[in-house]
Order: sequence, then structure tokens, then C-alpha cells
Amino acid sequence: MPSVDRLLRDHAVTHLMARHGHAFVAAEARALLDDWRRLALDGALPAERLHRLPDELARRCAGRLAPRMRRVINLTGTVLHTNLGRALLADEALQQVLACMGSPNNLEFDLARGERGDRDSLVEDLIREITGAEAATVVNNNAAAVLLGIAALAGGKEAIVSRGELVEIGGAFRMPDVMAAAGARLVEVGTTNRTHARDYQAAIGPHTALLLKVHASNYAIQGFTASVAEAELAPIARAAGVPLMTDLGSGSLVDLARWGLPAEPLPQAMLADGCDVVTFSGDKLLGGPQAGLIVGRRDLVQRIRKFPMKRALRLSKLPLAALEATLRLYLQPDRLTRDLPTLRLLTRPVEQIEAQAARLLAPLAEAVAPRFAVRAAAMRGQIGSGSLPVETLPSAGLVLAPCLPGKRGLGRALDELLTALRALPLPVIARVQADELWLDLRCLDEVHEEPGFVAQLPLLRESLA
Repeated sequence: MPSVDRLLRDHAVTHLMARHGHAFVAAEARALLDDWRRLALDGALPAERLHRLPDELARRCAGRLAPRMRRVINLTGTVLHTNLGRALLADEALQQVLACMGSPNNLEFDLARGERGDRDSLVEDLIREITGAEAATVVNNNAAAVLLGIAALAGGKEAIVSRGELVEIGGAFRMPDVMAAAGARLVEVGTTNRTHARDYQAAIGPHTALLLKVHASNYAIQGFTASVAEAELAPIARAAGVPLMTDLGSGSLVDLARWGLPAEPLPQAMLADGCDVVTFSGDKLLGGPQAGLIVGRRDLVQRIRKFPMKRALRLSKLPLAALEATLRLYLQPDRLTRDLPTLRLLTRPVEQIEAQAARLLAPLAEAVAPRFAVRAAAMRGQIGSGSLPVETLPSAGLVLAPCLPGKRGLGRALDELLTALRALPLPVIARVQADELWLDLRCLDEVHEEPGFVAQLPLLRESLA
């Protein structure tokens, strides 16, 4: 076994040090040799393997420096996939981020007055123009927006919410826990499936500080149900002298029905219906970066903005730059399905997806033969990220079925295929359904992703051989 110094003098390793520096390569060499000494003591290191030390060191260095966050190809059929980064940023947003992150910028500097400014001002006018709100502020995600709004408006007092709206979203984020963390006392009204206006009226008392509506975007109750819309609840809140706040979650800024998609409640409509404060997400249906937007009455937004917790939840310069660029796209609504990736994917014609499936059928079948059979099929996808949970999108794709005489070994074959797809240079993420692997092509961009998908099919064939 060579010493660290001797290994570093190897010609191939000196090239590594020229690229990565002496300290990094020396540390990796030391760790590699320690690992190999343990293998040697256990009798598990063939002597001929020592000749591959420089190559092993190069692979180890490359692995340590490889990014953990990587591009993947989303073939799950879910457009806004929480685990795959949700909304894709528009080209304009990416360019804005690059322009502002690589040089000083006016994050908190008023260029007109030449003095310190407020970072909210970079996007507030745009948000106000698009939603019609009197004022707006932004934080780092919608969960933070809800937490901050409740803390600023109802901290130490009571907040009334329907039992059917005490939702839990990803990561065990529960509305009752949020209200407790915000310092508000939860007052539940109604039942899980039915809440009436009289329930809110009966619950309002001297300690009531807020009426809260939460749109249950990640689940749906069907059948014998009743709820109170914002338009009906707003007069009750006004008569009691308490604000009405509604959490929209997904936060679409345009009517999706115009493209034949299921409608989502709009912040504009909630404000028109009398809501005093509306919160929604920036990286779901809005199609921008992770952010929480708070819009509403000027005096209430000002209270929220000045609340001490706001600084801990504020939006940093990178998502602010992306959010501003994304919001500017909404000033040209006729171009949204072209310029905003989220809407472009949601409105992609099924005929186009079917043509793509027909185009990819033969090369994929060749790559997975003879172990898997491939066929084109109609599919149903989802918007995702809790949006419209019972609604699906018509789509198309490719179905891969193991070529086995029976059920025996079916799960193992599918697991191996899933692993092989994830191990590709550009990992492919698919879904298993009815003992088959489904590749929904709605999100496979024909220009930027399809060529890369096809180019790595020979590697898939090798891994399955």
C-alpha cells in the first residue's frame, strides 16, 4: 500500500491536484487509503486493485464535488411535483436572477432617492396592479405567510376557523399547530363536513381577533357538505369589526378555466368578495420561485410588515429577483401559455403529447427489450402541489410491462427498472401503476429534454443487460 505522499506524486494524481488543489486531493487520498487498508486487513482487497488507485482517487474526487441537487426528467404526470421542485422558472426569471446575483444590486436601495429602500417595494407595485390589492408584502413561502398573518393579526387572541379547514399539508404542517405557534387561540366552528354562517356568528366574542378561511387544496370532502364562502363571511367579519383572512395555498393569478382547466379561486376575486387579507404561494400555480404573498387592506398589511417575525421570514434577493420577473409576465396575459412554463405544461395539447409518445416508442422499446414490452397509452395526470386534488389532466405516454410468465419477480423487475432510470446521467422519474411502469410525457419538453432522454437510452440498455 503506497503512502499518501507517494500516491500524490503519481503522474495522473498531479493532474488532479492541478485541477482541484493539493489540500482537497490529499485529504481524499488519505481517506481512500484508510478505506483500502481496512479492506486489506479483512482480506477483501485484491493486490491487482492497487494499480487502479489513481483512477479510484479521481472517481472519489469527482463524486465528492458532484452536486447533490441535479436536473431530472419528470415523467410522473404531476406538473407541480413538490418533490421535484414544483414550478419551473421562466427564461425571463432565470435571466433576471443571473443578472442580479453576479453583481451588486438595489435590493434595499432606492435608486430614485439615493437612500435606503424596502425590498418589498421591488414587487409590491406589480402585485398590487395584478391583484387590485391596496398593499402587499412577501415572505419565504406560503406557510410563513399564514404564520405571520395570524401572529400579527391575532397573536394573544382568538382566531375562528371551520373544523373542515383544519388541514395538514406536507411535512406534518398542521393548521392548529401553526395557530398555536403564532400565539393565537384556535376556536373551531361547525363540523368536519358542514359549517354555516351562524356557526361563525355564534363564536364571535370579545376576544375574537380574526376570522380565518383555509382553502383545502390538498384534499376534498364530497357528499353531504356545506361551507361559508368569503362573500358571505365578509359582512359578518365587518359587523364584528374583525378582519377576514383567507389562505388560498396554490394562488393562481389567472382564470385557468379560460384554457379549459379546472378553476382555482383567485386572490383578485377574494379581495373583491370582501377579504381583508389573502395569502398564497409563489411556486405553485403562480409559476414562480418559492415565496409567500400577502395582499389586502393597507393598514393590515402594514401591521404584518412591521411585525418582528417578518424579518426572520423575509424573502432573499435570489427569489425576489425571480418573483419580480415572473410577475412581469402577467402584465402580458395573452403570452402566458408561451412564456410561463407552468401554464405551458398545463395547457399542452394532448395531440402533441400523443405524437411524442409515438415518436419515442421504438427507441425506448429497443432499449428495454427483451425484458420489458412497451406500448403507448392514454393517461391522466395531475396539476400537483395540492392543487385541485380530485381533478386530473388528460395526457399520454409509454407503459413498460415486465416480460414474465406470471406475477413472480414482477416487483423486483420494476424496482430494477426504476433504479436504472434514476441512475442515468439525467435521471428519469416515473411512476408505477397497476404493476407497470408509466412514463407520462406531459412534462417532457420536446426541444430541451427529449433529445437528452433519447441520447441516454443506450446507457439504459447497458444497465438492463
